[in-house]
Amino acid sequence: MSKVKLILASNSRWRKEIINMAGLKCEQIPSSGDPNIVCDNPDEYVEKLSYAKANEVASKLNEGIVIGADTIGYLDGKVFEKPKNREEAFKNFKELSGKINYAVTGVTLIDLYQNKSVTFSEKVKVYFNELSDDEINWYIENESNIYDCAGYSLETCASLFVKKTEGDYKAIIGLPICRIYEELKKWGYTIRNFESAKA
Repeated sequence: MSKVKLILASNSRWRKEIINMAGLKCEQIPSSGDPNIVCDNPDEYVEKLSYAKANEVASKLNEGIVIGADTIGYLDGKVFEKPKNREEAFKNFKELSGKINYAVTGVTLIDLYQNKSVTFSEKVKVYFNELSDDEINWYIENESNIYDCAGYSLETCASLFVKKTEGDYKAIIGLPICRIYEELKKWGYTIRNFESAKA
């Protein structure tokens, strides 16, 4: 098979960077936004979000492999999504302080060449240190991604406050690229099928 196109159904700079850093090239075609989905199970919820985003973009295309993804954090069943304001961001971090929470990324791959799709999620256990109010305020003041990420941005300022994680670190940032590649291999693709980021 000739080179296949990877299409990221997101305008996320971090997700694109993960794909490029892995040596692959992708095109970004963002979905129109978060669909209105109601689901009590956080894993199923984020999987449904990823499917809705991937499916929306795939419906407009004739070829390519579309990658839809969404990431949330949750603690004791409560989902942490993008904070709407400073007060909500502070409240979220106050709840996370000193606790073990989970970051989960849902992913949907839609292969328009073979008319196949798969949806899955990758969960990571995140251990937060105890935070003072001043540390939380500092984070809010200095984190440029504060209103663009679900819960916290572990690739930047929040890394100061997390002592360890268990699971695929890339899933916290927003894209479990190793799992994605494994799923593509199940469909018969090899690394040579994909365009190189150096091209």
